[in-house]
Amino acid sequence: MTATPPRITVHRLDLGYLVRPGEEYGAPHPRVEPVLAYLVRHEGGLLLFDTGMGEGDPEVDAHYRPRRRGLPGALAAMGVSPQEVTAVANCHLHFDHCGGNPALTGRPVLVQRSELATARGGDYTLDHLVDFPGAAYEELDGEAEVWPGVHLLPTPGHTAGHQSLVVERPDGTVVLAGQAHDFAFEYGAAHLARRAAADGLAAPRPPHPAWHERLAAFDPRRVYFAHDASVWEPTDGG
Repeated sequence: MTATPPRITVHRLDLGYLVRPGEEYGAPHPRVEPVLAYLVRHEGGLLLFDTGMGEGDPEVDAHYRPRRRGLPGALAAMGVSPQEVTAVANCHLHFDHCGGNPALTGRPVLVQRSELATARGGDYTLDHLVDFPGAAYEELDGEAEVWPGVHLLPTPGHTAGHQSLVVERPDGTVVLAGQAHDFAFEYGAAHLARRAAADGLAAPRPPHPAWHERLAAFDPRRVYFAHDASVWEPTDGG
């Protein structure tokens, strides 16, 4: 008899926005970006993928001009208190992805070992959001299954230690891609580049990250992002 898949739901949390200066992405104007996190409900518990911006500092706030929505309030809108969160996974440890971690003292924070080492190396993020009283990191070296049907996969690019979360659901796999790509259309372009390569399209053809091959094995039906409210869905049946 085939086991019944666990019931898993994914909820998006709006944790505010920041203003990215144009010089950071080669444009003449700044860009306002949402800061999004995700709450995964599983029979194993509640997992938060990213936690928002948290407490900043004057220099960072002057540069990015953030508008914060506190993590406790965003969770309350889902009927959840911070004390009910079982575990945390950050796609990476820049301040706009791990800022709420200190509000979840004692909960395991799942992170790639290389990402944590880089964050602790200085000149990378806000140190008080990484090593705070009660921080409890679980360091990973590559892929890991957190709970049945919930996988963390390395997706390097934005940072060397970036990771994404794969959630296998009966109605189709959901990928929480974090900042593996900034925008849904970028993910879609890489997906089509991978498909074209698999079809044997002759060069020249665009490159795609190697980790797209691993994600494709899960046949994702929806992909969500940290700084884009758009959702990628396949148009080609795979």
